[in-house]
Amino acid sequence: MADTGMDKIVSLAKRRGFIYAGSEIYGGLSGTWDYGPLGVELKNNIKNLWWRMFVQDRDDMCGLDAAILMNPRAWEASGHVSGFSDPLVECKKCKRRFRADQIGDLSTPLGARKCPECGGAFGEVREFNMMFKTQTGATEDASSVTYLRPETAGGIFVNFKNIVDSFHPKLPFGIAQIGKAFRNEIAPRDFIFRSREFEQMEIEYFVRSGEWEKSFEEWRKNVHVFNEAVGIPASAVHELEVPDGERAHYSKRTIDFEFDFPFGRKELYGLAYRGDFDLKAHSDVSGVPLKMIDEEGQEPIMPHVVEPSFGVDRTVLAVLASAYTEDELGGEARTYLKFNAAVAPIKAAVFPLLKNKPELVAKAREVYTMLKKFVPQIMWDDNGNIGKRYRRQDEIGTPYCITIDFDTLGEKPELKDTVTVRDRDTGQQERVAIAELLSKLAV
Repeated sequence: MADTGMDKIVSLAKRRGFIYAGSEIYGGLSGTWDYGPLGVELKNNIKNLWWRMFVQDRDDMCGLDAAILMNPRAWEASGHVSGFSDPLVECKKCKRRFRADQIGDLSTPLGARKCPECGGAFGEVREFNMMFKTQTGATEDASSVTYLRPETAGGIFVNFKNIVDSFHPKLPFGIAQIGKAFRNEIAPRDFIFRSREFEQMEIEYFVRSGEWEKSFEEWRKNVHVFNEAVGIPASAVHELEVPDGERAHYSKRTIDFEFDFPFGRKELYGLAYRGDFDLKAHSDVSGVPLKMIDEEGQEPIMPHVVEPSFGVDRTVLAVLASAYTEDELGGEARTYLKFNAAVAPIKAAVFPLLKNKPELVAKAREVYTMLKKFVPQIMWDDNGNIGKRYRRQDEIGTPYCITIDFDTLGEKPELKDTVTVRDRDTGQQERVAIAELLSKLAV
C-alpha cells in the first residue's frame, strides 16, 4: 500500500466519481457521504462478494433484510436505550463538542487538556446517547418514539424464532444481513471511516454453548480469507485481542481486526463471542421463548452466538487505501488503483483507436455490446487520445483496456478480429482474439 495521505484518496474519490460529500451544494452535512457511479459499483461488488462467500456458498446460513425501524422495546432489551453512549465534553469557550476519549493526550487529565479549536478549557464529561430518535405515526408523544437502528444485529435476534420456525435449521447455523445503520456520532471524521449513516455486513452464528471456540476460530480465519478476496493485504491487518475489562460483560473473547489506514491503525472488523446474552435479553423482555430443539437432544436450548461484524464503508476505505498506487510508467508519473478484479468497479474499457473513423467505432461498438451482455461492468471510452484514456482508466482501477485498431479490421490479415489488450498494472499489451476476450477477463 502506498504511503499516502488521506487527502490524495479523498481527492481521487471525488474527482473520479467514487464518493462525494453529502449535500455538498448546500455546504454539506457532517458525517454524511454520497456514493457516486463508481463508488456504488465498488461497494456493491464488495457486498456481493461477501454475500456469495458467507451466505450463498454455504449450507449453514440464512439471509435476512430486517426493517430499519423496530419496536423500541427491542432496543431497551439490548441495552442500547440505557447504555449506547460515548463520553462527551464541551469547550467552555467556543462551545464545540468532542468525544472525551479522542482529544489530546489521554494520559493527561481532562482538566489539563485544551480545546483543539480555540485552546479553551473543557467542562465535565457526560454520556451522550448516539441513537437517532424519531416518531412513528401521526402523533408525537412517548408512545410514538422509536429509533433508527444503530446496528443490524438487532433485527437478526428478533427474527430468530421466525427463521427457526420456517426452516428448522440445525446447529450450528447463521443468519446474515447487510443493511444501513445510524449513529449520531459526536465527532464524525476520517472521511467515510466514522460517519453518522453507514452500512454493515453482520452475521450471528448460533452454536451449542460448548462449541463456540471451534466456530470462533473458523470465523477468525474467514475474516482473513475475505480480506484477501477484496484486495486488503494481510500485512496491513492486525488482530487485537480485547482484554478483560474492555470487553462487553457477556463476552469471553473479542478480537478487533485493525487496519493500517493512512491516518493510523484503526478497527476494521470485529469478532465477538456473545454467549446467550442477546437471545436471553429479548426473550425476557418480549416474553417469547427464544429456544430451539437441538437435534442431538430432546430439551429446547438457547444457542450461544459468535458474531463476525464487517463495516461496508470501512471496507471500501481499506480497499481504496490498499489499491492506491503511485509509480512511473513510460517515463511518466502516474496514479492508479490496483483493485482486485473481483471488486474493480469497471472490469474493462473498450476503445476505438480513433473516434473519427466510423469503421473503427462500429467495430468497437460491436465488441463493447458483445462483452456487456456477459460482463455488465464494461465502459465505453473514446474521449481524448489513447494515452489519456489509459491514464483515466488506470486512475479508476480498470484492469484491462481493449483497443480496436486497423489490424482488428484486417489491415494485417493475420491479425483480423484481434484486439489490443493492455494490462493496468504493467502497461504491457498483447493481441487477443475477440472470441477469447471473455475468458481473458475471467470475472
